[in-house]
Amino acid sequence: MSRSSLEVADIFRTYGPAWRRANAGHLSLAQLKVMSAIESCRTAALGGHVAACAKCGHQHVSYNSCRNRHCPKCQGPAARNWMQARVCDLLPVEYFHVVFTLPAPIARIALQNKAAVYDLLFKASSQTLLTIAADPKHLGARIGMTSVLHTWGSALSHHPHVHIVVPGGGLSPCGRQWISCRPGFFLPVRVLSSLFRRLFLEGLKALHNSGKLVFFGDLSALADPDSFEARLSPLRKIAWVVHSKPPFGGPEAVLTYLSRYTHRVAIPNSRLISADSETVAFRWKDYRIKTSNRLKVMHLATGEFIRRFLTHVLPSGFHRIRHTGFLANGVRRARIEIIRLRLAAALQNQQETGNDEPDCSDEQCGRQRCPECGGTMVIIETFPRGQPPKSRAPPGRTAA
Repeated sequence: MSRSSLEVADIFRTYGPAWRRANAGHLSLAQLKVMSAIESCRTAALGGHVAACAKCGHQHVSYNSCRNRHCPKCQGPAARNWMQARVCDLLPVEYFHVVFTLPAPIARIALQNKAAVYDLLFKASSQTLLTIAADPKHLGARIGMTSVLHTWGSALSHHPHVHIVVPGGGLSPCGRQWISCRPGFFLPVRVLSSLFRRLFLEGLKALHNSGKLVFFGDLSALADPDSFEARLSPLRKIAWVVHSKPPFGGPEAVLTYLSRYTHRVAIPNSRLISADSETVAFRWKDYRIKTSNRLKVMHLATGEFIRRFLTHVLPSGFHRIRHTGFLANGVRRARIEIIRLRLAAALQNQQETGNDEPDCSDEQCGRQRCPECGGTMVIIETFPRGQPPKSRAPPGRTAA
């Protein structure tokens, strides 16, 4: 398989059936569904439509997307649509990017208790920011934030962490004024790290006491309260990684940056180099290297590549993007309006510009341009799952 055309879907379609047979009984229903969705994405299995150029008559077949949130091909359009929907939430203030990371011993527990521990990661990280920001010694304001869960490292290892983008300030306790943070500085990282560690370990202990954690394999001994406490004890004495990046260049850069995180998957197709029955090769960044020469090539056994990819399948119904504080879904619109008034922003800033056209999906490509003459492509036929189109047209992949 060539580097330019290789996709995760190709690896799943070619080597997935044998891998599933070899691992029968060890895969969750959610993982099986993800594999099936990615394998079928933009193929005749999901149906599609035929579009014809109104100018020269050129015809083109486009197949439907699976729209699975773990599919590398479906996240580009989803990210652009999400970004357009968030334009009206932007505020004319500095924005900061804060990352909360779980230590490796906790990550192992999280892998066996995804829903419970990932949910706790969201709650502990957001509560840490809300608490420290509300403290008059630091900011003394009620803030808002958008949190995005990532569970992977660059090498597809299990590395759960939360990316949080937060405006640099908040409403006063009475809600009558906007309080800005110091230029270029949001909140002290050491204070955030200490509180995050305490809140998370307290929450994890509560989950264990209530019987909401399960353990198996080499972690089965942690079901015993004393063994579990012994595992947590050293973690109370180390610094937990909380990283705060410099503010963005401006509010306009926030959504572009954030959308790359909200709809990222464990590995995009662009990082794949080659694959055969023995090995998958892909590019990755070694962040342990402090120089700019971080880019390397990793070779994994094909079965191990599939296993690592599926490690990052989230539990069904689990929300990996969450809004908290004055950006919470129930109060966001009203709070942003109040904040804009407090910032004396123009009322028209509340409206989207409307200049950007929505992304052209597989099912609605009427505005696509003809690759032959540049004319407008118009849908002339749709066909259901598993049936070929009646029109004689060359098939083509729709751009992600």
